[in-house]
Amino acid sequence: MAATPTSPNASLQTAEAVATATQTDLVRGLSAQEAARRLAQDGPNQLQTTPPPPVWRRLLKQFQDPLIYLLMAAVVVTLLAWFIEGRVGWPVDALVIAVIVVLNGILGYVQEAKAADAAAALARMVEATSAVMRDGQLTRVPSAALVRGDLLVLGEGDAVGADARLLRAAALRVQEASLTGESEAVLKDAATLTASAPVADQHNMVFKGTAVAQGTGLAIVTATGMSTQMGAIAHLLAETRQDATPLQKEIRRVGKMLGLAVIAICVLVVGAVLLVTEVHSVASLVSVMMLGVSLAVAAVPEGLPAILSMVLAIGVQRMARRQAIVKNLSSVETLGSASVICTDKTGTLTRSEMTLQRGMTASGHTHITGVGYAPNGEVQHQGQPLTEGDVHSEHTALLSGGSLAGNAELRQTPEGLWEIQGDPTEAAFLVAEHKLGGQDQRDARFERFSEVPFTSDRKMMSVLARDRDRDNAPILVSKGAPDVLLARCTHLRVGQSIEPMTPERRAQALAQVEELSQAALRTLAVAYRPLAADEDLASGHALEENLIFVGTAGIIDPPREEAGQAIQEARRAGMRVIMITGDHPRTAERIATDLGLVEPGARALTGVELDALDDAGWAEAVRSTSVFARVAPAHKLRIVDALQAQGHIVAMTGDGVNDAPALKTADIGIAMGITGTEVSKEAAKMILADDNFATIVEAVREGRAIFDNIRKFLRYLLSSNMGEVLTVFLGVVAAQWLGLLDDGQGVILPLLATQLLWVNLITDSGPALAMGMDPPTDDVMARPPRHLSDRVIDLRMWMDVMLNGLVIAACTLLTLDWFLPGGLIEGHHSLDLARTAAFTVLVFAQLFNAFSARSDTHSAFHQLFVNPWLWGAVGLSALLQIAVVHLPVLHVAFGTAPLSLDQWLFCVAMGSAVLWVSEMKKWAGRLLARPTEKTPR
Repeated sequence: MAATPTSPNASLQTAEAVATATQTDLVRGLSAQEAARRLAQDGPNQLQTTPPPPVWRRLLKQFQDPLIYLLMAAVVVTLLAWFIEGRVGWPVDALVIAVIVVLNGILGYVQEAKAADAAAALARMVEATSAVMRDGQLTRVPSAALVRGDLLVLGEGDAVGADARLLRAAALRVQEASLTGESEAVLKDAATLTASAPVADQHNMVFKGTAVAQGTGLAIVTATGMSTQMGAIAHLLAETRQDATPLQKEIRRVGKMLGLAVIAICVLVVGAVLLVTEVHSVASLVSVMMLGVSLAVAAVPEGLPAILSMVLAIGVQRMARRQAIVKNLSSVETLGSASVICTDKTGTLTRSEMTLQRGMTASGHTHITGVGYAPNGEVQHQGQPLTEGDVHSEHTALLSGGSLAGNAELRQTPEGLWEIQGDPTEAAFLVAEHKLGGQDQRDARFERFSEVPFTSDRKMMSVLARDRDRDNAPILVSKGAPDVLLARCTHLRVGQSIEPMTPERRAQALAQVEELSQAALRTLAVAYRPLAADEDLASGHALEENLIFVGTAGIIDPPREEAGQAIQEARRAGMRVIMITGDHPRTAERIATDLGLVEPGARALTGVELDALDDAGWAEAVRSTSVFARVAPAHKLRIVDALQAQGHIVAMTGDGVNDAPALKTADIGIAMGITGTEVSKEAAKMILADDNFATIVEAVREGRAIFDNIRKFLRYLLSSNMGEVLTVFLGVVAAQWLGLLDDGQGVILPLLATQLLWVNLITDSGPALAMGMDPPTDDVMARPPRHLSDRVIDLRMWMDVMLNGLVIAACTLLTLDWFLPGGLIEGHHSLDLARTAAFTVLVFAQLFNAFSARSDTHSAFHQLFVNPWLWGAVGLSALLQIAVVHLPVLHVAFGTAPLSLDQWLFCVAMGSAVLWVSEMKKWAGRLLARPTEKTPR
């Protein structure tokens, strides 16, 4: 972490003195080479954090679990018994348990390491950046790469990346609440302080961790990392602790509940065995105690927290590949519960590519096809391509004049994409001019040499150019608001001729403007005037009189094609979509109607109208209105509050610094990755890399799919482990009916402790983790949002867990009875073979259960082969079970005996019973649900 050299108080030094001290060029900044040298010398510009624990400690952590303590105690007890009884042979049970404990620990470590790597990759995606001057070029670098002496360029919405001394400031206000507690943004200036002042009063300094609320500035970085003012209080940050998510808390609660239940069952099982069995030796006592320990370990899925974190991390990475960057894992579960999406218009529902769609001149109007910055399309008149004539001449003047009176550039990248540099509205004229084919003639004819810039007071701009067709005579071309330009026009262009601007002509032009406005198009007019040789070309806006009016252009930011489909998909998923924009109500209504967000004729509610409402009116407006226009950031915040008060889970988009409060208040704040400010990105829980509304809906779909996958592997793990518990419990309780009594009428344990531990090892982690990567098997967008208060493991899941657990236990015990002499079914095989068969049935029942658990409604055969990871995990587990049955070296360790082919087929068939029972249950459920589905809503 950077700890830059201590320097004198920069606020008391002149800008030149600070530049000298930091050896910085006030124009070109540092060179890239020097910046790299200082970064290597001082370290990254980051606050000191608690270093990650070493590998050995993280590995040791895997063994710090009560269930592991039980197993280790079992190892000690087994070794003692082996020692007391004369150390005959090898202490096989102790060795097997120790190996399984080590393997479980290594598996848990690997899973946690992968989850940590995924979280680190996610952090790199959302790291803050800063604008700096290096080698005389403005560039953006990661804020962690800032060094002392960098020239920091500040703009509205930027997060200040380091402590810096201002060189200049233009209406610069900085929000310093995170550092000083000052609620109002502080006005900054570059004047040198005359006396030392506290941080809150150092108006010529900006500090790391604060945010630019308004204006621009240029500053020299004076401190980075732990040497910043924020670094001085970094120890407070180090004490903060991330809370567990609601999902993680529920998993822990379920784990504790299961642990208590299993301990009770273990006590009953061990007690029952000791009551009905004569203990002849220390070894037999240890064997019974070992059964209880292994039953406890096998019944509780201790790897569940690691698997949960891993699945969430994988899901978040998958969402990032779809342009939705979720900043923390807890937001995934909130995404699946979103019931309202409040979205901005510009760039999110629209393309953020201003497109000139219509032109209006004296002789007629045109429609220009194509959208966006790619000059694909044509200029049409009365539905046909525009041909030579008066309309063509007028529109050439309109589009070329609008292009000339602008500073935007249109260019094609090496990859063939079209992009603009400059104002999007000015670029719209360039694109339309390309479609008409007039740009080459304009470039050849006119040469710009001066400009009268646009101001909000004048609402127009003009350029001066030399007309090569008129012996380089000067000409003025103006572009601006139609009413402003018309007031300055005395003539009108009609075809190639110039005619006086009569009242009738003026009224016609104003009517055209109104027609475009009614269509929710932004209007800009173009006018010009050839200048006389004796006119003063330096007189600026005084030249903007007696102009010749050319016509008016209608411009719109067109809606994204995919946004309309996404809105319908959101509605199908039970989510409401609300547009909140600062744009004109008419424009908002047009876009909302085009996208199918509202019915034609629906009205937008404005910020002024909202201000006139009382609290009850606000609540009703938020409940019934889907389009809000001309709203301020404060309105956004209040809309979010009102929706949350009505019980909604709200997702809110934003891009400006003033959107930060609403983004923080929303359940899911969504910042724009392209147009969003650094402040909005820091406040948000999710970032749209492509600024596209459809990506939000896809993120919701992915969030729901992730949550479904979590329920899948929970259903699988709990029902499989329930099967193990019931197998042993019912085996002991029903020992006399199953032939599990020895000659002395003592109870024979249905499964050995090592066998239970083996089942836990090969069937828990692999298949469960693979299920976390399962594609959606159900239509996740065909159901309403999940309430955050809903249990992850609800009553229906618990019923499934109990049913499947009973089926697994019944099949395992029936297999045992089938092979053993005595009991309900007379068998004729040895105890080792019978246990091996039951052991194998238990493994395969759980593997079949993995396919069944993928959905609680759809058949397991629905999309059976879409998850190769699950097939791989099941195949590996099956191979390991074959190995433990047939490799002689493992027979002693696990008490197994080889099975014949027909015995294998029998065991696999018995194990599949859990699948067929589940299929019948699902079929019955679908049959009962069918009449409900046909009922009209």
